[in-house]
Amino acid sequence: MQYDLIVIGSGPGGYVAAIRAAQLGMNTAVIEKESLGGICLNWGCIPTKALLKSAQVFDYIQHAEEYGIKVGNSKADFTAIVQRSRSVADGMSKGVQFLMRKNKITVISGTGALVPGNKVSVAGADGKITEYSAKHILIATGGRAKQLPNLPIDGEKVIEYRKAMTLEKQPKSMVVVGAGAIGVEFAYFYRALGTEVTIVEFLEQGLLPREDADVSKELAKLYAKKGMKILANTSVESVDTKGKGCAVLVKNRKTGATETIQCEVVLSAAGVTPNTENIGLEKVGVKTDRGMIEVDSFYRTNIPGIYAIGDVVPGPALAHVASAEGIICVEKIAGHHPEPLDYNNIPSCTYCSPEVASVGYTEEAAKAAGYELKVGKFPFSASGKASASGDKSGFVKVIFDAKYGEFLGAHLVGQNVTEMIAEVVAARKLETTGHEMIKTVHPHPTMSEAIMEAAAAAYGEVIHL
Repeated sequence: MQYDLIVIGSGPGGYVAAIRAAQLGMNTAVIEKESLGGICLNWGCIPTKALLKSAQVFDYIQHAEEYGIKVGNSKADFTAIVQRSRSVADGMSKGVQFLMRKNKITVISGTGALVPGNKVSVAGADGKITEYSAKHILIATGGRAKQLPNLPIDGEKVIEYRKAMTLEKQPKSMVVVGAGAIGVEFAYFYRALGTEVTIVEFLEQGLLPREDADVSKELAKLYAKKGMKILANTSVESVDTKGKGCAVLVKNRKTGATETIQCEVVLSAAGVTPNTENIGLEKVGVKTDRGMIEVDSFYRTNIPGIYAIGDVVPGPALAHVASAEGIICVEKIAGHHPEPLDYNNIPSCTYCSPEVASVGYTEEAAKAAGYELKVGKFPFSASGKASASGDKSGFVKVIFDAKYGEFLGAHLVGQNVTEMIAEVVAARKLETTGHEMIKTVHPHPTMSEAIMEAAAAAYGEVIHL
């Protein structure tokens, strides 16, 4: 019952931290109340990508003749698509089980809570409570869907992302509230399968409001072509679910005009909130700020021996961020000297179609920070690989400091750009300049050439425009 490290939560932050701790010689245990892998593997990153891939394949089939291929009448089997997604998630969770065994990590099933004296109490499914002790305790309990006051989730007509992945039948119409990554991904999935989709976003920028403004505009244009209705700078005033479907009353925040949208289902996709309730923070005196646990750059709380990572601490609520934080945290515990995480070099990816990927400063943020800029943009309409692939939508936009050539940021929208962004992350980590990017030979024909071409455009040296 005595461990070097106990991790509460087995998501991409918790299980990665546990494995790294075991590699460093710590006797480690993980507490998980549901399935190993947490939200990411079971209800987030992985199963949603399976759904999106099915939608993309169906989309390809609908346009097969554009590739010189004739197919008969095709139909999306919604139930089979959902089942495939769940099967992929189950396989990934079993993979984490294997990793736990391989690294000799104890898995404790139940709900964990902090107890004074560097202890964790675990309530099992049978109600039995067992206490465990550890020199170090890491909180990695993740987050859940945020609830809006005017949008009560009933799990039937007003749903959140979990239910959206397991609906019994495909709705004919849907209102998606929130145009962040979760909202635009589900909007694409359901629209590709034939659902009428309306997206409502509170912020003025519209789709993906935290991305560069040029990316938001491009994605909005492409989504409109797909037949989606987008209402930016709009609030949801109320939802009436008394009838057969839903009546969603929305108001334009600029003009004050209201309208009522009829739909079968409303998807609340307004972000996530941290799971910091009922885990004993107040019992041991761990400080929080608006529900977030306060930590230093190595994820130490104000209480010695207690740490926190992932969605429960300030910062981007992203799986790869939680994993990086977990590794840094346990390496510091083990006496190593890891560098603090550079939160300005975290890639952001949205897996709609076309995809969106970005890292670093937006153009607006770079100007606000006082930089003089060189900005380059290269459209995929000028890319040979994009033309051959049959989808020339989108672009690569890069931003450099005009004085020293520092690579400030990159913003990509197009097919497979989530696979391209790591080049920019590595380049920024290595402090690569604009001229070095131009002189980095890229293979032809590839989508990645657009990064080199965009850099050349920033310095007036672009060849293929």
